[in-house]
Amino acid sequence: MSEHHTTSSWIRACRVDEIADEQALRLDTTPPVSVFRTNGEFFCVDDTCTHEDFSLAEGWVEDCSVECPLHLAKFCLRTGAALSTPAYRPLRTHEVRVDGDELYVRIEQQDPAPACPSTTGGRDGLA
Repeated sequence: MSEHHTTSSWIRACRVDEIADEQALRLDTTPPVSVFRTNGEFFCVDDTCTHEDFSLAEGWVEDCSVECPLHLAKFCLRTGAALSTPAYRPLRTHEVRVDGDELYVRIEQQDPAPACPSTTGGRDGLA
């Protein structure tokens, strides 16, 4: 059984006034995330649509949801839940914090699994 550990850190996303209502800002983190502003609130989710690799920051934002412009899959920005097909898998959500005029997001990343130890003398005798 392999163990994976997560690490998280708060990163500055932008100034609050840099995102207009019903708009998004993509952050080049690993994996990429997007910060959305809708109905005066801020949300952060993984940027890539779970149906097909496409940036959700380019999507239609309305009433705490985003619609992917590629195939019109829709996601809840509060929970990450897939709200319409063709997407079935949810998005990961990330905490958002406003500190004065600055917006921060907490990105959790899973540490990679440790490499398997090398063995010698396998079936073919090569190390």
